[in-house]
Amino acid sequence: MNLADPLSLPHGPAWPNRLALAPLTNLQSHPDGSLGDDERRWLVARAEGGFGLTMTCAAYVVRAGNAWPGQLGVAEDSQLPALRRLADEIRAAGSVSSVQLHHGGIRASSAASGEQVVAPWDDEAKGARALTTAEVRQAVDDFVAAAVRSDRAGFDGVQVHGAHGYLAAQFLDARKNLRTDDYGGDLAGRSRFLWEVLRGIRESTRPDFQVGLRLSPERFGMDLGETVTLTGEILASGLVDHLDLSLWDVRKAVHGGADDDLLVAHFTDLPRHGVALGVAGKVLSAADATWCLDRGADFVTVGTGGILHHDFPARAIADPGWASLPQPVTRAHLEAESVGPAFVDYLATNWDDFVVG
Repeated sequence: MNLADPLSLPHGPAWPNRLALAPLTNLQSHPDGSLGDDERRWLVARAEGGFGLTMTCAAYVVRAGNAWPGQLGVAEDSQLPALRRLADEIRAAGSVSSVQLHHGGIRASSAASGEQVVAPWDDEAKGARALTTAEVRQAVDDFVAAAVRSDRAGFDGVQVHGAHGYLAAQFLDARKNLRTDDYGGDLAGRSRFLWEVLRGIRESTRPDFQVGLRLSPERFGMDLGETVTLTGEILASGLVDHLDLSLWDVRKAVHGGADDDLLVAHFTDLPRHGVALGVAGKVLSAADATWCLDRGADFVTVGTGGILHHDFPARAIADPGWASLPQPVTRAHLEAESVGPAFVDYLATNWDDFVVG
């Protein structure tokens, strides 16, 4: 298996190669959630740079799920015209397109949304109240409606954000989700929200629409054994086409385990039933990406490397010895790579080793 090999999925178009753009927070859209020109340029440049799959940032499915200023939304029909343009331009560049569907839950921002923070449980310190059972079901409907909206906009698919401690992952949290209705308790209850979202999207979108999922194998209250079990069940369900594991570092060992107990190895032996399995975390070179394929991944999700180089895939495929620039890099370099001012400021503010000058 090589980085340049096309990737066929159960539904929708084949990806032209094994490299996917990570869904990266970038703050480049408008206060009403409509797509900003800087965010459109950022994504189209990555499609033109050769990514097999070009993924939007986490896009909120309902205003209450808005987690940061400048976040893209896919919650209102008024957002459709700009989304249609983006889908068309990604396709014209030769890449497959996807919207990542997101709700911040307890990590949402009242300052950004103007609404009360809601989550699976009450958290007075964070100003969050627990969703009622009816509101949980409405949140399922919000994800499904956003997927249908993405379908109408012409995207090839969506990915459900079930990682990083946002709403779907909060339901999976074995420490804190102590709900006594159908959406808490054991793994079956805590995963019910996710199952209903995936099933609703598959049933409500066109037959060739691609459905993906992103999961965190550990942290955020995720138990590794449960995540392996859930992943196996999802791979066998027929509901998803691709599943992306956000590992933070693809070479990471299991938390608290031996150095050679690699986290990725707990998933690559699972039967896949035609579903593509991807991994993400500190992929900064052609060798890093190839290492992931050699360890059993079907595709590789690239974050930082895709920020530093809009054409990461073209470079990595052309030269097995190629590596991205070391950090920090200049603002001028990032601007030349179609990283807009708001995104550059976000990188400079949140990572002390990313931007210089």
